[in-house]
Amino acid sequence: MKIHTKLLSALSSLALLVGSAGIHASEQKPNIILIVADDLGYADVGFNGSKDIITPNIDDLAKSGTSFSDAYVAHPFCGPSRAALMTGRYPHKIGSQFNLPTRGSNVGVPTDAKFISKLLNENNYFTGALGKWHLGDAPKYHPNQRGFDEYYGFLGGGHNYFPDQYQAQYKKQKAQGLKNIFEYLTPLEHNGKKVKETEYITDALSREAVNFVDKAADKKNPFFLYLAYNAPHVPLQAKDEDMAMFPNIKNKDRKTYAGMVYAVDRGVGKLVETLKKNNQYDNTLIVFMSDNGGKLSKGANNFPLKAGKGSTQEGGFRVPMLFHWPKHVPAGKRFSHPVSALDLYPTFAALAGAKVEENQHLDGTDMWPAFIKNENPHKDEPIYALRHRKGYSDAAIRLNQWKALKVNQQPWQLFNIENDISEKHDVSKSNKALLTDMVREMEKWSWDNQQPKWFHETAEGANWRLDAMPRFDKTFKTTK
Repeated sequence: MKIHTKLLSALSSLALLVGSAGIHASEQKPNIILIVADDLGYADVGFNGSKDIITPNIDDLAKSGTSFSDAYVAHPFCGPSRAALMTGRYPHKIGSQFNLPTRGSNVGVPTDAKFISKLLNENNYFTGALGKWHLGDAPKYHPNQRGFDEYYGFLGGGHNYFPDQYQAQYKKQKAQGLKNIFEYLTPLEHNGKKVKETEYITDALSREAVNFVDKAADKKNPFFLYLAYNAPHVPLQAKDEDMAMFPNIKNKDRKTYAGMVYAVDRGVGKLVETLKKNNQYDNTLIVFMSDNGGKLSKGANNFPLKAGKGSTQEGGFRVPMLFHWPKHVPAGKRFSHPVSALDLYPTFAALAGAKVEENQHLDGTDMWPAFIKNENPHKDEPIYALRHRKGYSDAAIRLNQWKALKVNQQPWQLFNIENDISEKHDVSKSNKALLTDMVREMEKWSWDNQQPKWFHETAEGANWRLDAMPRFDKTFKTTK
């Protein structure tokens, strides 16, 4: 894929906007806020048509910005998806295609993969990460070692939400002499030091986001904030007053889930208020998205997409996303071309005037020029998804209006995804040559995939070796 790393490319396209919508090289570099919700369903925000969950603050950003109908992440699970966000690489290219172990380990996303935070920090950005990390527990993988000046949150892949509950459980397990305490119970930390939190975690992260932008207001530097909420990821735990906002939802899981999403929306509202108070709002690009599809068995709704978290069907890796930046992002628009989360790294770099080294390969493209002109940034360029299972792999290919899909060891299917968003009508028989070409290109793409550097569970590693994975001979076979 083509990588655009020069700021002039982005600026020339921005100048195409009507009136005062362009920016000039002499103007201040934009602040960048990347807000990532965890396991948020495609249909669980108002701007994507939610009928029961209200998200007024997030929707306001969409109304005065641009939402995306066809935004994809690089993997349908949390850890690999986040690795892609930070590195601009498919997780398979850096051995990060599985979630990290849940009880601590010495592994993490390779340090030779430069994080976007590191690149921006080297270019005079004040950087902060808040919330879920899930990219490595050991000191060399810590956020403060990956380009973040400030970090507040937890290093694992999830956490309980109410401090009085998880702190009591943690204290009990410590007293019992347990060494590998479940990560959902461990204390939060600020720049490597344990802290005793008193607020519901979503509210605590929103508080810290406000604190960060307040601190940034006192600096001359632009800032980059990565706000990684763990909501609405399990465990399903919401405040009573938030669940009370949804009296018409009778299903317990759905009601709790709705309360968790509402807390995220409240935090987004507080953050926007602070940006306005500090006169930072007009020069801040806000990106809101989910790390993967919603988990259907835990309250999420991905309608009209098929399946959910973990799947290479649309519901697994097609996510809600929006851009907001006054006078620069078109207001009230819906961008209907396919984009990838991998595009954010080169796009942020270009807008910040940060040069990507020639030997630093990125898998995405600077989407800004095409975005501003409402053109497809991936015209004739595929977007891939690959999820390894026991003895086989699920795969997907998005190319222009087409979606090739392989799941559950079934033959490859082909859909015109522009007209068949729910993947109901397989047209592979009438487009055999196209499907074969798409699959062959993905097979070539897989040739330099790395072996996993870790497995989420010990059994996964044993099965991987026993089954001689990744067994791409089976994955990319298009004939019976």
